[in-house]
Amino acid sequence: MVYSVKEIYLTVQGEGGQTGLPAVFLRFSGCNLWTGREQDRANAICKFCDTDFIGTDGPGGSSFETAQELARRVKAYWPHASSHNDDEPIGQPWVVCTGGEPLLQLDSKLITALHQAGFKIAVETNGTLAAPKGIDWLCVSPKANAPLKQRSGDELKLVFPQKENAPTDFEALDFERFSLQPLDDLQQMEHAKAAFDYCLNNPKWQLSLQTHKWIQVP
Repeated sequence: MVYSVKEIYLTVQGEGGQTGLPAVFLRFSGCNLWTGREQDRANAICKFCDTDFIGTDGPGGSSFETAQELARRVKAYWPHASSHNDDEPIGQPWVVCTGGEPLLQLDSKLITALHQAGFKIAVETNGTLAAPKGIDWLCVSPKANAPLKQRSGDELKLVFPQKENAPTDFEALDFERFSLQPLDDLQQMEHAKAAFDYCLNNPKWQLSLQTHKWIQVP
């Protein structure tokens, strides 16, 4: 497989159960719920995506011929000790595979290559595709009327509110954490207050705020 990557960068996870965790973000190109083009948004299955995942022209983006080549590129973004061994990573390296929809491309070869490079692997998926084995943190974020095939994992993160999906639709699924994340649109503050109140009255859910947007970092 040739892996098409929009961008790669080092950041701090800004949302969900791993908020505050330094990680390399590996954003794959392409999605199965929207083309990424604004002219297609109205007819897309998922209409509220806020991410550019078209092409390979972002920072660090490219096409990678092998899993090993991509894993080496990801490894280059993680901080390494400079005092005695330049190849020794600082702390536990994490990579967050996102998109678009990362499970269109993330396969067993890449999972193995990333693990061999020393990384733990987190994935943020819309849940319409079954996840391969070997993922260390699996976050599923259901979208609109898309059928949910991945019904278990570490975290279910629901954008709130959605006309098609209510939190109660997912509470019986096999996830360790249930996160409610305010919809990012012109009524964001109203949505944030509504999500806050919902979590307050339904403690199975935990509030997820996109802190990277609040402090204006990638």
